[in-house]
Amino acid sequence: MKPSFLLTALIAVPVALQAQAATPAPAGVAAAAASITAADVRTRIFLLADDSMRGRDTPSPELEKAAQYIAGEFHRFGLRPGGDNGTFIQRYAISRARVDTAASTLVVEGARRGALHIGREIAVLPFLDLPQRDLSGPVLVVGGPAAADSNRFAGAEVKGAWIVVAATMNPQAPGGITADWSTVQAAVMSGAHGIILISERSDSAFARALARTARPSMSITGGRRGGVEAALLELRDADARALLGVDAAALRRATTRTVEPLAGVTLAMRPRFQTINRIEAPNVVGILEGSDPALKNEYVVFSAHMDHVGVAADGRCRAQGADSICNGADDDASGTVAVVELAEAFSRLHPRPKRSTIFLTVSGEERGLWGSRFFAENPPVPMSQIVADLNMDMVGRNWPDTIAVIGREHSDLGSTLDRVAAAHPELNMTPINDIWPQENFYRRSDHFNFAVKGVPILFFFNGTHPDYHQVGDSPDKIDTDKEARIARLVFYLGYEIATAPQKPQWKPESYREIVQSAERQ
Repeated sequence: MKPSFLLTALIAVPVALQAQAATPAPAGVAAAAASITAADVRTRIFLLADDSMRGRDTPSPELEKAAQYIAGEFHRFGLRPGGDNGTFIQRYAISRARVDTAASTLVVEGARRGALHIGREIAVLPFLDLPQRDLSGPVLVVGGPAAADSNRFAGAEVKGAWIVVAATMNPQAPGGITADWSTVQAAVMSGAHGIILISERSDSAFARALARTARPSMSITGGRRGGVEAALLELRDADARALLGVDAAALRRATTRTVEPLAGVTLAMRPRFQTINRIEAPNVVGILEGSDPALKNEYVVFSAHMDHVGVAADGRCRAQGADSICNGADDDASGTVAVVELAEAFSRLHPRPKRSTIFLTVSGEERGLWGSRFFAENPPVPMSQIVADLNMDMVGRNWPDTIAVIGREHSDLGSTLDRVAAAHPELNMTPINDIWPQENFYRRSDHFNFAVKGVPILFFFNGTHPDYHQVGDSPDKIDTDKEARIARLVFYLGYEIATAPQKPQWKPESYREIVQSAERQ
């Protein structure tokens, strides 16, 4: 699961399913579902999340090992390769580059004039990738305490703007500063070009932030970005006053919420990069052809990400004693194993469902939804023929008898899921609604790159926990019985979608909000 700015305590309150009559699955379907067992889940989890896999970073030799293992399983099940050149592996290019601190600038134009250099006077915070294109827009200065969603920006237009927010130094906080992260996240999700945090970091602390900015970083090459694109920059008080005329100390002291435009001022970011090298990373794609002469040209996708964050040495998780390996058992070996189990179960069906099925494990999710973005831009079948994506990211921990299913309100997949779950009480698995709307999980895993392309999605997610992105996310903590029951629920749901006369349908307002708004960006 790609991280957010803030992580909240997660408390599940199950939502009762609507009681609906449903027809039991045919005996052959039930037998195929029964092939998904806790024992198989355990075996595969311990393989993919073993210490020898070193956290499956993107890119890494261990990620390649995971991809080859999955490809081998897909071959063993009799799936058709959906990758490059008749293989199960689809590869995408990654550029490793560094910010050109001499040429990258943030320029103020209009009523005020001035410029600073990114990596010299401006730090890039590590929560978002620096966009690789010029971005220019008006400036909104936000002061005072956090506000409710309905009044966060006082009606001001955020899309295409730069949002300025005061922050304070806090060595214990992520990134070393504390800010109104709810406003930052809302600005990003509302289409702001960028957020500028003004901090009073010490010279030594800010020097370390600048050094991080100048380090090489990686980004996917080619294709339009399907997810979030915004800059997250840091200025210190004196530079913000000189460049923008903003008094950050006054913003921190303010007791009432203020949202003020800088009249007549345009802020332009002009990032420049020096490419160091280009490398590749894998997705794994397997296809089972459907049985209906017409409907076999439509596809149901089962997806999960097989990468994690690697080892503590790269700064994305913390070592605990001698343990420096972030195993990623729940995040997301659990989802990956579920996809493999589903592929095996569907391969046992004779006859096959009417629609075809695609089993997809992607990489680069933890880097910014890279692999799913590339797949959505370069699918083995037309995206218009993909009727649903069922994505699983973290399905092996927390509550034993409930699973959060995000996105169910946006299409009729939600009612289909309720009907299927009600038909299978033996699974003892209740789908519940998204109980963390403030975390915006809908945009934070691989399903989102399908949604913005017009594919109805459901996202199966058990919530985070104290081991999230830590060395404690180890295979021994996976509730394999729970995961097997979730996978069987997804199996029955996928079978229902793959055999239904009609394909899933968006709700019109959701289609406008998610798909059409993405097309306009």
